[in-house]
Amino acid sequence: MNAFDLKEPETLEEALDLLDTDDPSVRCVAGGTALMLMMKSKLFEPETLVSLHRLRPNLRGVHVDDGGALHLGPLTTLRELELSPVVQQFSPVIPRALKTLANVRVRNVATVGGHLAHGDPHMDLPPIFMALDARVKIQRAGGVRELPLSEFLTGYYSTALDTGELITEVIVPPVPQGMNGTYLKFTALSADDWPMVGVAAFVKVDGDTIADARVVVSAATEKATRLTGVETRLAGVRVRDEVLDDAAELAVANLKPLADIRGSSAYKREIVKVCVRKSLKKAAGLQREASGTEG
Repeated sequence: MNAFDLKEPETLEEALDLLDTDDPSVRCVAGGTALMLMMKSKLFEPETLVSLHRLRPNLRGVHVDDGGALHLGPLTTLRELELSPVVQQFSPVIPRALKTLANVRVRNVATVGGHLAHGDPHMDLPPIFMALDARVKIQRAGGVRELPLSEFLTGYYSTALDTGELITEVIVPPVPQGMNGTYLKFTALSADDWPMVGVAAFVKVDGDTIADARVVVSAATEKATRLTGVETRLAGVRVRDEVLDDAAELAVANLKPLADIRGSSAYKREIVKVCVRKSLKKAAGLQREASGTEG
């Protein structure tokens, strides 16, 4: 790993000033779990790292506002999120997914902001957050903007973050009353391996009818992707096994999974189909298995 200068700003304004440069060798670092691996393998060789460590008191924490929305500080670690009673009460799908995200050593230092800013399609939280209509607050010197997570993630390892910008908050709207969710991932190696396929499904059933359904697929695709065609197909129909089976077929109708060492495109299509079917059945109350991880 090459030598680099380490800057440790005391305030958000100082950090934004340091990052507001056209120099591509300047990069911010929070937990550093992904960046350090890239630097050690020489995939990325920054000359200056801007550490966000000293900003933790102001950019860390979890709370629910008066309207019921969940607010996450970007420097909150994944382990803090996993153990938070506030998050557990807001949506147990989040801490349950975190239990098999990498290992506890990684979760102790990896941060929520870094998890999203990395743009890696294999991350576990983006499909869950996207299904819950999460928004990302972004700040730069002299301005703040908010983007839906679906617009923040722009492609394979790419996001809408511009030079000189930092995530300053993640906001998750309240989960609609009566909506149940699940996150199902299939791993080709160990249970804590990166997923080959990840599917988040949230379903609200009113009587015997699906009032609302949200489905997001990740890992097999270049970014977490909401399956709006499936959601439209399910809305307003009577919940039955046959309907959810049809939805799983529809989920892969136009899907072109990326082939890699964890599976071919054709194989991943079949796994996506299985995961969509199982996650929808579990979220709709037609399947009672407790496991959220397949593999």
